[in-house]
This record gives sequence, structure tokens and C-alpha cells, in this order.
Amino acid sequence: MNPPRAHTGSTGAAGAAPPGVPPAARGGSAGPPGTLYLRFRTAAGEPVDAEQYEQLLILLGQFTPVIQALPPDAALADVRGALRYFDRDAAGVAALIRLRALAWHGVRCTVGVGGNPQLARLAAQDAPPGGIRSVPADPRAVAAFLDRRPASALYGIGPAAARALSAYGLDSVGKIAAAPPATLQRILGARAGRAVSDRARGIDPTPVTPNAAARSIAAEHRFGHDELDPDRRRRALLSLADELGARLRGSGQAARALTLTVRYADRSTTTRTRRLDAPTAHGPALTAAAYALHTALGLQRARVRTLALRAEDLCRAEHAARQLTFDPADDRAHRIEAAVDRARARFGTTAVRPAAALGPRPKPDRP
Repeated sequence: MNPPRAHTGSTGAAGAAPPGVPPAARGGSAGPPGTLYLRFRTAAGEPVDAEQYEQLLILLGQFTPVIQALPPDAALADVRGALRYFDRDAAGVAALIRLRALAWHGVRCTVGVGGNPQLARLAAQDAPPGGIRSVPADPRAVAAFLDRRPASALYGIGPAAARALSAYGLDSVGKIAAAPPATLQRILGARAGRAVSDRARGIDPTPVTPNAAARSIAAEHRFGHDELDPDRRRRALLSLADELGARLRGSGQAARALTLTVRYADRSTTTRTRRLDAPTAHGPALTAAAYALHTALGLQRARVRTLALRAEDLCRAEHAARQLTFDPADDRAHRIEAAVDRARARFGTTAVRPAAALGPRPKPDRP
């Protein structure tokens, strides 16, 4: 079966949705399952890289334009508008997406299916790796699905709110759902209490927001072994920052923030974000921020498997003001960067690389 022609391009089509596609904001109540939460993994069980992730978002675009990217390895999709076209329910569409992701990209999709984003997320947590878990639309089935989960499982409840609820004996979603809304408002405040009461009953007004991928650009480096050498990690960060800068300049964008994610040998991760002094796509500025994030972690002898760098809170380059300076080295660095961009555009992205990213030169053997 050929994919629908409603979407052309990558993450979500801009502009009006085609006929049959519901608004992105539909999903307040626990309606018929139509929201998918997808988590992507390689055949070896590792998270996908940035290039694979972009290709998977394009694949999702063949089914619906209502896609919310959740970098680096997940996404939300509202497929209600695709059900009639594919003559399947939401779980059937999820199965078709999973099959194509595996056949075309060698990627396993774990999919949660629900009537709103919260139910879809929780269903994905229960699904086996590479499997599909669906929450029926029946309110009793939703209540049974949520009943024994801890309070912290609800979207938007942090540790402090969970402790406050537990102090009153409301330590499970079922107990929270049975509590009077006025009680929850006294414990958490009016606004938070109403939200928790709704979510405990399977109601989530959070929309699936298209075009979220345009808010960030990511690059990732995987070491061939557990990397202990901080100098090699810094060289990898230099390459990642240089790549992000080139991609930002190529798309006419600038970043206001930079996020570093470190994945260790035991598959645990640490993520840190740094706001930049001003929006920029300048390689040296991004590199300095990446180095500062790395240094602040104090990794010492940590066994690092993967480094991922993400430029976030993007804006158009013309909206980014460049600080004037009397340092001729700064002007020279910008001119060199422009020349490098022209060389890469003509000869390929690997034509020019930072010299420091290549590592120390081997010493010649003495006779």
C-alpha cells in the first residue's frame, strides 16, 4: 500500500492539515486510541543516532503530519486522521510503522497507544522492547490500567508533589482518582490539583505539537570502546560542535542553548544544559560551551560510551546580534568559518575538519 501524500518533508508539515487530520490539540479526554508514543532502538538495543532519528521522523510523516519530535530517540504522533486511510485501528497503524522502521532502517520501535499523550507514554513503558501496548478507550479499562501505578507515574508530578500526596496516603493513581478534587487542590494548589485530578482519571489536555524538531539540532559521537581519556572526549566534542555550527549556518539558524548528554558503559546517562550568552552558530562559541559543560561534569575516570550535543531554542540567524569587537582574531575566525562553509558546500562535509579534532601527530621514529 502506498503511503498517503498528505505530508512531504521531515518532521510534520507546516500549514493547514489535510482533510481528515484532527487538530493537534485534540487529546484532552481519554478518547478512542489515536496517539502513539514511539521509542526507537537499534537492533542491538542501543539508542538511534541523529541521522537515523531524522529518517524515522520522515517515516512517521508518511502516516501523519501531527508529529512531535522528542529528541534524541522518541516521538509522539496523532494518527487519528490516518485510521480510515489505512483501514486499521491505531494499534494496526503502529504495527505498520514498526514493520517499516525495521525493514527500511533496521530500527526497533516500542510503541504505546492511547487516547492521549499520557496514556500513550505509560503504555510504552509497559510494552516489551520492540512491542506494542495499547490502552482501550473504555473508562473502566483506563482506570484499571492506571489504578496501582505510583503517583510519580502521572505526567507532570515531580518528587516533591509525589511526597506531598504520599503524606496524605495518596500514594497510587487509583487513590488520587478517588480523592475529591478539592482535597487535591488543598494539597497541591488550585491549578496543580485540578491537573492531577484529571490525569489520575486518564484525562490529559497536552497536545501533540507538530514541528517540534525545528527547535533543536543534535549530533552524536559513539566511541569504539569505553572512553576514559578526557582529551579524546574533548576532541569528540570539538567535532560535534563544529558539525552543529555548520548545520546551523546552513539552515540559517542560531542556538540560544546547548545540551550535552553523556551515556556511560552501564547505559546510564547524564544531561546538562547551558544557556549561551547570545544566540550563535559560531563554531568556537559552541565549542567553548561544550567544553564548559564537559568540565562541569567532573567525569574523572568515567567510562564514557557516547557523547551527544544538541543545539536548542533555535532562532533565525538574522535575529541573532553579533557582538562587535576590536580583536582582529575574531573577525579572522568568522572569515575562515565562511570559507570553510563554502569549501564543504563544494567538496563535501568532510573536506575540512578542525585540526585539533584529529588528535596529536605521531612522533617520528628516531634513527
